[in-house]
Amino acid sequence: MPHGAPASSNQLQVSAAPIQIPPLSQPSPVQLSLVIPTYNEASSISSLIRQVCTHLDKILPGAYELIVVDDNSPDYTAKVAQELQEEFPQLQVICRHQERGLATAVLRGWQVARGEVLGVMDGDWQHPPEILLKLWPLIQEGADLVVGSRYVESGGVSHWNLGRRLVSRGAQAIGLVLLPGIFRRVSDPLSGLFLVRRQAIAGIPLSPKGYKLLIEVLARGRVKTIAEVGYVFQERQNGESKIQLQTCLQYLHHLIHLRFSLGQVGSFLRFSTVGLSGTFVDMTLLYLLHDPSNLGWDLAISKFIASEVAILNNFLWNDLWTFRHVTQLQPGLWNRLKRLVKFNVICLIGLLLNSSLLILLSEHLGIHYLLANLMAIGIVVFWNFYLNAKLSWRAPS
Repeated sequence: MPHGAPASSNQLQVSAAPIQIPPLSQPSPVQLSLVIPTYNEASSISSLIRQVCTHLDKILPGAYELIVVDDNSPDYTAKVAQELQEEFPQLQVICRHQERGLATAVLRGWQVARGEVLGVMDGDWQHPPEILLKLWPLIQEGADLVVGSRYVESGGVSHWNLGRRLVSRGAQAIGLVLLPGIFRRVSDPLSGLFLVRRQAIAGIPLSPKGYKLLIEVLARGRVKTIAEVGYVFQERQNGESKIQLQTCLQYLHHLIHLRFSLGQVGSFLRFSTVGLSGTFVDMTLLYLLHDPSNLGWDLAISKFIASEVAILNNFLWNDLWTFRHVTQLQPGLWNRLKRLVKFNVICLIGLLLNSSLLILLSEHLGIHYLLANLMAIGIVVFWNFYLNAKLSWRAPS
């Protein structure tokens, strides 16, 4: 049977020197260790391994290893892969019984890897194996990290619907707001296809949450030179997509965890705090103006007044506190009025975006309306912060 994950502590870091394990039948040192994390991929893993090995044999004959890390799939993916080890001696199979998660699976594979370059690609054919022929030469040219990207020349997605495209781009936009310095380094920071030099991450404790390991590598690694190669992201040939609500929540958790752990809380946390105060102002005024026990005004009029007062409240606090470092460089009543107009327009557009997202998530994607509303509010907070930081409180050159 496939062996289990390496007996390691909960520490998730790669050693500077490859771990000494019984050597495979390879005549030359291992240059590339490619990890394929799997879960319920029994129907596709054999053909994928054959294709990957066919391509790597062209550029790295006898100088690579393939490591399949399976999370104890009930369809016996690990057993199917193990049956190929006699045919492909460069293949290792690890079956994990205690841990779960794509990112940690990749790291466990890297911990037993012997290559000077570490890589990862999906086990469901969404990453075309032939792209490895384009990634490896860029490593040879000196790049610390080579990323397969959907958003550069020759890249794209195959048959995504509008909802999935919006979710993908929205996730990237949230990352740009929370971690702009990290997300701007590559065009596709959510990619699951990349190669990285061992020394760029060796000895660094990593703590990924969920699926997006590349973000962790970009945030914590010693990555200087980056190259990107375009590829077309394919639809799954078998099985169902593993992207669920839990995946989205893990992604947000990862971003927030990185933001705090890297000491980059700053303006966004203050902006969010101000937003909470605005919510309180809005709810209180709406109650005082509309409730029959108080003034009993029309709901639409009451909501408009409450929203505008809340927007004014938020503007003043953001102007005096959140973006004080900018307002000190742009004093005067006229400058403040211009910022107020921009802030008001962005927030009103945010209200329309909130309603549109609520309808999309609830009626078209089948998410419970309360949860959909919460998700929409969260996305609009990021929208408001990003646009206001770029437009309303843009620092002078």
